[in-house]
Amino acid sequence: MTLTEEIAIADGQGRRVGWRGWAALGVLMLPVLLVSVDNTVLSFALPEIARALSPTSAQQLWIIDVYPLILAGLLVTMGSLGDRFGRRRMLLVGATGFATVSALAAFAPNAEMLIAARAAMGVFGAMLMPSTLSLLRSIFTDRDQRRLAIAVWASMFSAGAALGPIVGGVLLEHFSWGSVFLMAVPVLVPLLVLAPFLVPESRDPRPGRIDPISIALSMLTMVPIVYAIKDFAVKGWGITPPLLFALGLVFGWLFVRRQLRVNEPMLDMRLFSRGTFSGALLVNLLSVVALVGFLYFVTQHLQLIVGLSPLQAGLALVPGLAMMIVAGLGVVPISRRVSPRIVVPAALTLSAAGYVMIALLTDAESMIELVLAFALLGMGIGAAETVSNELVLASAPPAKAGAASAVSETAYEVGAVLGTAVLGGILTAMYRVGMAVPEGVPAEAADAARETLAGAVNVAQGLPEPIGRQLMDAAAHAFDSGVGVTAAIGAVLVVCAGIIAATTLKGSHSRPAEH
Repeated sequence: MTLTEEIAIADGQGRRVGWRGWAALGVLMLPVLLVSVDNTVLSFALPEIARALSPTSAQQLWIIDVYPLILAGLLVTMGSLGDRFGRRRMLLVGATGFATVSALAAFAPNAEMLIAARAAMGVFGAMLMPSTLSLLRSIFTDRDQRRLAIAVWASMFSAGAALGPIVGGVLLEHFSWGSVFLMAVPVLVPLLVLAPFLVPESRDPRPGRIDPISIALSMLTMVPIVYAIKDFAVKGWGITPPLLFALGLVFGWLFVRRQLRVNEPMLDMRLFSRGTFSGALLVNLLSVVALVGFLYFVTQHLQLIVGLSPLQAGLALVPGLAMMIVAGLGVVPISRRVSPRIVVPAALTLSAAGYVMIALLTDAESMIELVLAFALLGMGIGAAETVSNELVLASAPPAKAGAASAVSETAYEVGAVLGTAVLGGILTAMYRVGMAVPEGVPAEAADAARETLAGAVNVAQGLPEPIGRQLMDAAAHAFDSGVGVTAAIGAVLVVCAGIIAATTLKGSHSRPAEH
């Protein structure tokens, strides 16, 4: 890309695309939907997996978290490799590997094998995601068209997270838990067939060198920090979590130090000096934490406490999904006229209200409240993610689009990890503390009931009345008490995201800085 083309793109003077460009957008949405659905569909399938594979509470968290953890750790790396070898090529390699490993995960015989398969899915998923947003930047050089394309991308990513429970509900209603992994095959086959014809190849004409040390440092930063959070959530205070957290911070400092010193950094740290760029990333991160954390407990509540089937529970979330998509697309014309400092905090106020509703009203019969709360949460998250993602790319120079895309998607994936590890971990800890097992339950069964809500349900189903019912009531009370506390923390996170937006975001009409 020449300097003249870069300036034209920055000023929104690029060539407008026709049907072929929009068809390419449709093809690129397939991996976006798949990866975002995969972030949450497993939370929905977790009760079935718990019954089939009997994982411990720590293994349950690892089954969910190892995929986004690996994915987030490799996004910047794979984005750099895509810049060098071709973003479409990286997309096709990732799609092939992801579909293959997903099929293997569907038939995992135990929790350990499922965790390993999920880790491999994270590697190939990291090849998929940086390519999609970077390719959109190269396809849609006209600013107005690009804004709409990014709105579709953001809406599909956010909606995919909510679509996971619905897809999971439909599949689990008719098939075993392995079907949530097999769905990757029919989704990615059209991508492999159509992308070579519709999506043009794109690469950085001046890519930085491959830096194995930076790759290792980025992974050594994320893994200890997230593991520390998970270990604390499962085991509580001890010497291991703070040591691991400190270790991750040390490697993070070394990573930043290396990026600032080398001539061709894997990630240009100067991007973070722009308040709009950093602020939009934080809004993305906290919004996804709130969304994924909400889905972690709402899916278990609807299935294990309210007693809905997987399909019924998935359909209960349709209103929230619809509001998320409508808000994500509907905010585009508003954001052209109203400052994001106003739009994003106003949207996140709705999300905070949804969390407050859960904190105040959740009980064993609260299904309507959950549906309404998710609709409010979805409206706020959908609008905020669309605006903040557009600002991430708009605030970065065109030459840094690949890095900006990878960092934006990293925020998504880290948010997915933290949503489960932090909010899910807090909920697990609150459940274990508040679970009062009735007298008469055998010791071994009592330990299983204290471990997880699914464990308590399994134990209760095998006990005679009235002990089984008493155990189920105690588990529901402990879980929903934990949900109340977790929802209050979620509301605080959303409010923090709104404050960050109000103080850092600038209008998307501002021209990117040139480095």
